[in-house]
Amino acid sequence: MAKKSVIARNIKRKELSQKYMRLRVWLKNQIKRTSNLSTRLRLHALIQSLPKNSSPTRTESRCQVTGRPKAVYRDFGVSRHVFRELANEGLLPGVVKSSW
Repeated sequence: MAKKSVIARNIKRKELSQKYMRLRVWLKNQIKRTSNLSTRLRLHALIQSLPKNSSPTRTESRCQVTGRPKAVYRDFGVSRHVFRELANEGLLPGVVKSSW
């Protein structure tokens, strides 16, 4: 189980990225459209003035059950340990144990 402070920090990052998403996308589109270097630099400075944690790349995919940051399957949102437990219990639809 991950520390609660780490999980809370990741939740805060997700909320900030959602809050600033429209502004960030608009600024990036403006940078792509403009050909004037001084305007482009000014827009880039505006993006850099946004909070660091508002960037979507700073959010970490974590297991929804344990909070584990590594080996998380995107489709299910759980780590490999929890995935195996749920699959063995038959709680994941469409997942079948294979043997060959």
